Amino acid sequence: MKRILPLLIVALSYVSCIHKQEVGVPNIVVINVDDLGWKDVGFMGSEYYETPNLDYLASQGMVFSNGYASASNCAPSRASLMTGQWTPRHGIYTVSPSTRGRSEDRKLIPTKNTHTLAAEHKILPEVLQENGYATCHAGKWHLSDNPLDHGFDLNIGGGHNGLPKSYRPPYKNVTLEKGKAEYLTDLIVEKALIFIDTVQKPFYLNYAPYAVHVPIMPVDSIVPKYAKKSPWEGQGNAEYASMVDNLDRNIGLLIDKLKERDLLDNTLIVFTSDNGGLYGITKQKPLRAGKGSYYEGGIREPFFFVYKKRIQAQTTSDVPITNMDIFPTVLAYAGIENVVLELDGQNLSSVLEGKTKTLERSLFWHFPIYLQAYNVDDNENRDPLFRTRPGSVIRKGDWKLHYYFEDNGMELYDLSKDIGETDNLVTTHPEKANELLGLLKTWWKETNAPIPSERNPEYKDRNSYN
Repeated sequence: MKRILPLLIVALSYVSCIHKQEVGVPNIVVINVDDLGWKDVGFMGSEYYETPNLDYLASQGMVFSNGYASASNCAPSRASLMTGQWTPRHGIYTVSPSTRGRSEDRKLIPTKNTHTLAAEHKILPEVLQENGYATCHAGKWHLSDNPLDHGFDLNIGGGHNGLPKSYRPPYKNVTLEKGKAEYLTDLIVEKALIFIDTVQKPFYLNYAPYAVHVPIMPVDSIVPKYAKKSPWEGQGNAEYASMVDNLDRNIGLLIDKLKERDLLDNTLIVFTSDNGGLYGITKQKPLRAGKGSYYEGGIREPFFFVYKKRIQAQTTSDVPITNMDIFPTVLAYAGIENVVLELDGQNLSSVLEGKTKTLERSLFWHFPIYLQAYNVDDNENRDPLFRTRPGSVIRKGDWKLHYYFEDNGMELYDLSKDIGETDNLVTTHPEKANELLGLLKTWWKETNAPIPSERNPEYKDRNSYN
């Protein structure tokens, strides 16, 4: 029996995979763009950036107006998407050290950051691979040295690097075989198209182009189009716009390839961004601030799902969702039920199929770290020194509470009336603030969230923020 049982499990698994292919389980394409802001696309209202392919694709499914990243910068957000878990469970809180900014300005010793996703976490591609999917990563990975160690069959340009040193060859820190294209994101999509064109079974493509992260390296042929356009709502950088435009072109190539192979109708496509747009390069008015901040501009994202067999076209939802929801939603549509996982995201299929209009839950963000500010014309952060100081955020319904560990400071906003987070209601609605703080404290205990409290001996009180 000791020898037969494993063979039996393998056999049943094999039969299960064959059955799934016969009944037409969907292919999965997750498009996770880098640093694309909430309004950096046409379907979210931009009148400056032109994204006809994305606008078309969004029209084929459900667009979420309250879609969120689980963190305000790259690595923690990507770790939460891949694990389906809140940041305290994987320990990745930021990029590089958690001590960013001058030491004398940091009142507390921040929580030490984790740089590499631990192998103990069973992530989305591993589960799909074990259930018969061919898996491909294309573009930015940022969670370990090699995505092939985490459930991917093919790696196109992914490594531990958080950005390319150049979008033009030689790419320096991006390892990628030559092809017909030269611009980095063009070459990545070229190789992703080869994967789609040759794969012979259900597949998962994690398409994570390095664009539109800095360095801002324009596509020269596109810049003149935007140089002639009038700025709109703080959007007017023609070089950045050329990168957005080129990103849209590449996604159009993906759509065309899926159509060419008659796969589009049987493909679940998820589109989002890992965090908000880089403030000063682009703006998301009326949202406040941008990447690195836990005001809405740093975490609210363009977000949609397309699956023609199950999701009605041209639909919208104002249900608050997070990129952690992608994992359980993908599993639901792939028909995968035989895994035991601790997922903090929720299966969105009932929302996507119009069976429910609400999800009764709170969303949380935890950042026990410091992230320095950068020079912009009109700083929209809490103070001029940091985009992020150690703290946590909760959103429940339309209410959002910011809590800061340095001084126990709180900010309370009613997003239904104040999406720009300009009117702090803590003093006028203390009961609501205390209610949300109580939920936040319970969540800290449930997730074993680290709360920094040790004073930094190098700190100097400059009375520089409120």
